[in-house]
Amino acid sequence: MDLTAPKIAEREHFDPLEVVDQLATDLADQIKSSKHFIAFTGAGVSTSAGIPDFRGPEGAWTLRAQGRELNFKSSTTLQAIPSPTHMALVELQNRGILKYLVSQNCDGLHRRSGILPDRISELHGNSNREYCKDCGKEFIRDFRAVSTYEKSIKDHRTGRKCTRCGSALHDTIINFGEDLPERAFRLAYDNAKKADLCLVLGSSLTVTPANTIPEVVGQRKKAKLAICNLQRTPLDDNAHLLIHTRTDDLMIRVMDKLDIPIPIFILRRRLAVEVESQAADRHQLKVYGVDVDGTPVSFLRSVKLEHSRRVARSEPFVISIRDSLDHGPLLKLELEFMGHYGEPNVAIAHEFNGEANRQCLYLLEYNHQNGEWKTSKQDGQAWEPR
Repeated sequence: MDLTAPKIAEREHFDPLEVVDQLATDLADQIKSSKHFIAFTGAGVSTSAGIPDFRGPEGAWTLRAQGRELNFKSSTTLQAIPSPTHMALVELQNRGILKYLVSQNCDGLHRRSGILPDRISELHGNSNREYCKDCGKEFIRDFRAVSTYEKSIKDHRTGRKCTRCGSALHDTIINFGEDLPERAFRLAYDNAKKADLCLVLGSSLTVTPANTIPEVVGQRKKAKLAICNLQRTPLDDNAHLLIHTRTDDLMIRVMDKLDIPIPIFILRRRLAVEVESQAADRHQLKVYGVDVDGTPVSFLRSVKLEHSRRVARSEPFVISIRDSLDHGPLLKLELEFMGHYGEPNVAIAHEFNGEANRQCLYLLEYNHQNGEWKTSKQDGQAWEPR
């Protein structure tokens, strides 16, 4: 991959609004007739969320080439609100229109916005995801789970241990010169081979081998490639549509022409609660986060059980109960979150029905616009944490 950038960024070009509107109509028509529509995203989809791009006039690599420092805090990524582009892609996914998403971004916003884990290839990793090389177990964190690289750029150890086998955990970031994750790249390539339409959003398409994914689509006669970017790309000659505008400006128009509202961002957390009975009057309450596929998720700071003096402040969140639970009591829990979006504590009442070791799932939905939580108990099959 190329880490170079010129001191003077390539000029950004903005199409007139009437041109963008017509191109949005053309793109919407192509999306409607598409059988296997995929999208390919770069840093440009996150700039409106406050995360800088790389090769723009104020991009990270442009500033580096100029000898200037990037004034950006990593905490900004954790506090970023997914953009209208992020949320439009989520809604297209949920309606079965967008079949697959390939992303070069490491900011985690696609997953946080609601893109499902089996519908995305994060080719360059995710700064909120770490994994165990020995047993393959993954973890999603509501904090930056990236190595400090103090010893070597190749040392991806995060300093935490796998809860399954005890081995060192590694971040998923792909640094320059490293191979892309094999499975993620294979899935991206397979979907590109099937795609009849690929929409590139906010990518310079200069980083290899990720840029070969839209190229696969652009080189096929019966497939169409649409590129939305403010600067020229090496694949412009392969594109059926070239749109020079910000990705939000395009996607807002496209969704309007598809007559599909763009949903607001809702932060969704899935909570599992288990009670392990060791004796008639001795139990352990276990609380933990899980993703839609059962992957463990860290998003809690503490868990407090009503009438218990002990507050569980570290994972695993386990609270001992020395009392009889024969009569199906309500176990009232107060949850404290990492709070990147200013989430207040929330209380849930877990009804113990006498079934020890049974996992109960709760969906917690936070609306950052009104500062309110909505909680609900989930029915259906429980997950065994991976």
